Amino acid sequence: MAEERKAAPEQQKDAAPAKKKPPVKTIGLIAGIMVAEAAGVYMLIGMTSPKPVVAETELHGQDEAAAKETVEIELIDDKFQNMQTGRVWLWDMRIVLKTARKNEEHINEQLEKRASEIQEGIAQIVRRAQHSHLKEPDLVTISRQISAYADKVFGHDAKGNSRVERILIPKCRGVDVER
Repeated sequence: MAEERKAAPEQQKDAAPAKKKPPVKTIGLIAGIMVAEAAGVYMLIGMTSPKPVVAETELHGQDEAAAKETVEIELIDDKFQNMQTGRVWLWDMRIVLKTARKNEEHINEQLEKRASEIQEGIAQIVRRAQHSHLKEPDLVTISRQISAYADKVFGHDAKGNSRVERILIPKCRGVDVER
């Protein structure tokens, strides 16, 4: 009977389904293949993609860039008379010079030395101007005449370029005085 008892548990083991162990080797093999594939894709993309461009700044060029910056210098803010229409018109004008920073010192020097001469020259331009020139929406004619005068007064730099880049006229209001 003892033999029967021993046989009975063995039969019970065979009758019950056996628990399977997880396939550790297979899972490890698949994980290794996936890691190798990911590394291969990363390397392939890294080798075929464009390299990042690093911008290098040059410190010695900062002085040149600062000299090329433009500054605005007020030339005149005054009222001028014009009688070209046969009537007296009073023009309230503000004129500003746009110039490179390297020319600022020279222009300010000339403005101090020749202030009255410059004011007279601008006044003559406005007094001689035709009424239609003073009424232009963008004041091209007056700007061109003042620019030519500024070139004569302030001259050119060592390279032969005009010291004044542009004439700005932010205010130009005419009033008919005889009304």
